[in-house]
Amino acid sequence: MNDQEILARIQALVDEEHQLRDEPMKDDDDAAGDKRDQLKRVAAELDQCWDLLRQRRAKQVAGDSPQDATARPINQVEGYRQ
Repeated sequence: MNDQEILARIQALVDEEHQLRDEPMKDDDDAAGDKRDQLKRVAAELDQCWDLLRQRRAKQVAGDSPQDATARPINQVEGYRQ
């Protein structure tokens, strides 16, 4: 995956997040829980994509091949301090 593909994936996830946030919340507890789960998944995937993009750019600056960067597991990326 190259930088442009990662950026396209990020944009698709941002669009999905906006769509989920713009949908009216249903009174159904299961539907609300599903929506929260979807938002958490999207946020986690966004973090993973941004991490991969940062890795690729850091490798390039260091003179290494950006192709050597790999997506870290979501549980690892989500554990980073901001």
